[in-house]
Amino acid sequence: MSFSKKDIYEALEHVTAPGEGKSLMESGSVGNVVIFGKEVIVDVKISNPSLQAKKKTEVEIMKVIHDRVDEKIDVKVNVKVEAPKQEPIIRGKEIPGIKNIIAVASGKGGVGKSTITANLAVTLAKMGFQVGVLDADVYGPSMPIMFDVAKERPLSVQVEGRSKMQPIENYGVKLLSLGFFTDPNQAVIWRGAMASKALNQMIFDANWGELDFLLVDLPPGTGDIHLSMVQAVPITGAVIVSTPQNIALADAKRGVAMFEQENIKVPVLGIIENMSYFTPAELPENKYYIFGKDGAKFLAEDLGTELLGEIPLVQSIREAGDVGRPVAMQEDGPLQSAFSESAKNMLTQLVKRNENLPPTEIVRITTMSGCGAK
Repeated sequence: MSFSKKDIYEALEHVTAPGEGKSLMESGSVGNVVIFGKEVIVDVKISNPSLQAKKKTEVEIMKVIHDRVDEKIDVKVNVKVEAPKQEPIIRGKEIPGIKNIIAVASGKGGVGKSTITANLAVTLAKMGFQVGVLDADVYGPSMPIMFDVAKERPLSVQVEGRSKMQPIENYGVKLLSLGFFTDPNQAVIWRGAMASKALNQMIFDANWGELDFLLVDLPPGTGDIHLSMVQAVPITGAVIVSTPQNIALADAKRGVAMFEQENIKVPVLGIIENMSYFTPAELPENKYYIFGKDGAKFLAEDLGTELLGEIPLVQSIREAGDVGRPVAMQEDGPLQSAFSESAKNMLTQLVKRNENLPPTEIVRITTMSGCGAK
């Protein structure tokens, strides 16, 4: 029995690479071929990761060598899967008139993400920006209550011959929420596809007009709605909200990791730590770190992102949200300063992203007159 590598290569011309439509040789799938006497070792690469494809390739190689070269050859096949590199998920289409879309997310519920979103929106509006809020927390929409518009209903308006929803506006902020279209006494029991469809309608079938910022209040966790958002629109950047305790920080870390995945790649502008400390009214100089100290600061350092702000645990924040008047609307004070600092730091990071990212990422803020950030 005498044979050469050439005989093996010619035999492999008759094996089709799974999913390629070409032979193993034509597709460049064959790697090393080693001959040790009556033993032949064939290294081959395929792109189909299924066990069935691997087994089929192995069997066909053994059969074709036995049939076309020598049936007594001891054939060993090493099949390696090299799936083609996936292209990043293409960011969705732009919303005409909206310059920057900021996702506000948290790894877990109960950290005050919606409260932070509402107060950031009001703070940006006070700075002179045109601001909108999309309440994408479809299973627990709270923005209508926080903006004191729970009883309002968006009207239909004609825009260039198309019927669109007119967002509700209060405190200089435009708002759309699933809460406007559902019974507040009934639970929203939807599958992910239904929720994503409703979200897309609020994004693209709305008359948002000209906005410097659209803040998107995402649900807690990392799920269908988050993926739908990054696929539907070009998210300029994400802000992660956490509290200082370890379990919240662990979930926040997962939230950051989601946006940094290779097929998502949404820039994380930074972390806002909510409920950082408690200062009683009768002891305004004292700070009590009920949930821990500097947790978000250390997390931001570990993840290579920024700590945008620390919001204290103050009863008036909750009370203001419950009556539909975000605390950032009030006159200057420690709380307003905390939200203002967070907003300015967010804008600073956004400018840096604008300088470092390619134009296709549509980070478009170049000036921030009046907001004090440089």
